Amino acid sequence: MQLKFVRFNNKGRSTAWGILNGSIINPIEGNVFGDYRVSGESVSLNDVTLLAPCVPSKAVCIGKNYNDHKSETEMDEPILFLKPPTSLNHPNGIVEYPVMTSDLQFEAELAVVIKKTAKYVSEENAYEYIMGYTCANDITARDLQRKDGQWTRSKSFDGFMPIGPCLETDIDPHRLDIKLYLNDEVRQSSNTCNLIFKIPRLIAFVSQVMTLYPGDVILTGSPSGPRPMKAGDRVVVEIEGIGRLENQIG
Repeated sequence: MQLKFVRFNNKGRSTAWGILNGSIINPIEGNVFGDYRVSGESVSLNDVTLLAPCVPSKAVCIGKNYNDHKSETEMDEPILFLKPPTSLNHPNGIVEYPVMTSDLQFEAELAVVIKKTAKYVSEENAYEYIMGYTCANDITARDLQRKDGQWTRSKSFDGFMPIGPCLETDIDPHRLDIKLYLNDEVRQSSNTCNLIFKIPRLIAFVSQVMTLYPGDVILTGSPSGPRPMKAGDRVVVEIEGIGRLENQIG
């Protein structure tokens, strides 16, 4: 069944989960990754603050995974790197521009959210481990990436992983238009059909390396077109069937 889960804060009250229907949220009780029930209450989307739709123990990211954004060398296996939990950011959250960098760039990505503990998963069974999909922005300090020769510092600053606005449970993840707008101008535009390594392969591959837990995310890679941002810029990741993730550079 197709659902849009959201995580939100309602006027300073404790964080809650709900199901989004248009502009109305129906809160749920229980564990969204297990047993839950929909309460009889409803709140307006306009009256809440949306939060990232999961709280991952880790984000596993895939590099150079679009046909329009890869090196000349063909790859036999996905390139993996990690973002720490402290990089998590929310819809409409501010992305602070670190003083260490002078080349802060965006990377629009489709994120896969894991439903249950996954270890040694086969490609054939991979979809059983997917809770849903959301938008992500893999913020990167490109000059530090070039300087370090590896990607940890450039990808890991606090707030460098906005995700949201919702967790969409039932879409074809390989037929989605993906766009990024910088101050209302399209800077990235592609479709997830251009993913080199498809999502079942990614889940199977990652789960051979590390155990994935409920709420963990896999960022599936970014199309061509990452460009520098500056303080005050507004950046929007838009993925067909999911929605728009908007953030401002601070």
